[in-house]
Amino acid sequence: MTIVREDPHHEASEAEAVVPPTREDPVAVAGSEVIGGPLGRFAAVGRRGWWNPLRVVVLVAIGMFALGMVQKVPCYDSGWFFGANAQYSHACYSDIPHLYHGRGFADDLVPYFDRIPDTVSGGMGYLEYPVLTGLFMEVASWLTPHGGTIQHREQVYWLVNAGMLLVCTAVIAVCTARTNRRRPWDALLVALAPAFALTATINWDLFAVALAAAGMMLWSRNRPLAAGVLIGLATAAKLYPGFLLVALFFLCLRAGKLKAWGAAVGGAAGAWFVVNLPVALLAWDGWSKFYTFSQERGVDYGSIWLIISQQTKWNIEPQAVNHYAEALVLLLWGAIAALTLYAPRRPRFAQLAFLVVAVFILTNKVYSPQYVLWLVPLAALARPRWRDFLIWQAAEVMYFLGIWSYLAYTTGGNSKGLPQDGYHLAIAAHLIGTLYLCAVVVRDILFPERDPVRQDGSDDPSGGVLDGAEDAFVLGRPSHQPRHAAPLQGGPEDGYGYGEARPVQWGVDPAPPASPH
Repeated sequence: MTIVREDPHHEASEAEAVVPPTREDPVAVAGSEVIGGPLGRFAAVGRRGWWNPLRVVVLVAIGMFALGMVQKVPCYDSGWFFGANAQYSHACYSDIPHLYHGRGFADDLVPYFDRIPDTVSGGMGYLEYPVLTGLFMEVASWLTPHGGTIQHREQVYWLVNAGMLLVCTAVIAVCTARTNRRRPWDALLVALAPAFALTATINWDLFAVALAAAGMMLWSRNRPLAAGVLIGLATAAKLYPGFLLVALFFLCLRAGKLKAWGAAVGGAAGAWFVVNLPVALLAWDGWSKFYTFSQERGVDYGSIWLIISQQTKWNIEPQAVNHYAEALVLLLWGAIAALTLYAPRRPRFAQLAFLVVAVFILTNKVYSPQYVLWLVPLAALARPRWRDFLIWQAAEVMYFLGIWSYLAYTTGGNSKGLPQDGYHLAIAAHLIGTLYLCAVVVRDILFPERDPVRQDGSDDPSGGVLDGAEDAFVLGRPSHQPRHAAPLQGGPEDGYGYGEARPVQWGVDPAPPASPH
């Protein structure tokens, strides 16, 4: 048996390159029985046929998105319009129809420039979303006919937004599948994620998620400037994509690739300023509303701070919780930086991106149900194992049902639903589920031989310039040696005994083994 050290930049044939999940994931093997069993030994797994992995993933994602829309039917028919409690008891709430009127789109007000009457906005004054999300909302309002009753227009507005968000879903599926070209089937985790389908049309988060996913895909293709532009645009739609640059800084510091990181940061900053600067200069009060609202907002649904506040009767001031949350984020990001620089092998980009964003979610003063969308593509790339992914998704579905049941209890006036202590358990389920997935990812970083992505000899398929790069700065280098993730089996002809691992250090061409003769 001859051992060949795999070049991470080598383009293998599609049949050799694609890794079917049914050949390595026990849950995928069991689940495949529904469609005829695991992939056969001689099956073609490349992209030559029409039913290639990418098309299958996109079609499944579209199908699940459609099921999520069906789940909203009780609200579409009446729940959003008659009796505020129905949209909670049926767990089909969405911000989209309510904000069509509540943020002035029904009255043709221009976001950020026109002040919304307090009688319409409830005192908000201006749209409280970042500029690019505001543009998304405005385009949807242009596509919504202005004839008929306000109920009909809100229904159409939700359908128009759903159509646009469906496009975002397809983009996310494609980008996730193509970020790691050897493992396109991992994107099925995104396509089949139940929490993704349930929360896709609650708000406009999928737009930012799609831009961020495209940015990660471009980074994996060694295009840091273009990746930065997409990440900057994503940050102009939602704050969290900017955290991807934090993960990249830690990785590029270890690999000595700060020039590539600088290109990404420059592209992100340029794109963000191009989108934001005109609005900030011409309509400062409206533009700054997102940032002032985020700072002034108190402890809200879904956060660990809500449990602390309600259980201890501690009325935490908004500024105080801001400081506590920011300090925790910085502390945990520091721990992630230390992990990155000390790990026996440099973490993969997707692993670190997941941890950096998850830390923000866990410590933030609010957790809306749709925030799970931020993590779904990152989780699929960071830990592509169905068991762990489904454990986390089960926890998120519990929270999804818990928050609506709690709101039904507090707004219905009939004591039907989930009381406060029950809602705290739902929050705890979300927190524990996310912490569990974080723990598994950290374990993969500390013990890279357990990382599913690296068990075929890959280094960092999502890493772009980081993939296969030599380390430039490692904490405690003398005390530990970088080690390969998967033991490559050798034989006597290679100078190794059967079952003996041949170590590989990425970025270093290993010397050939000594001849046993």
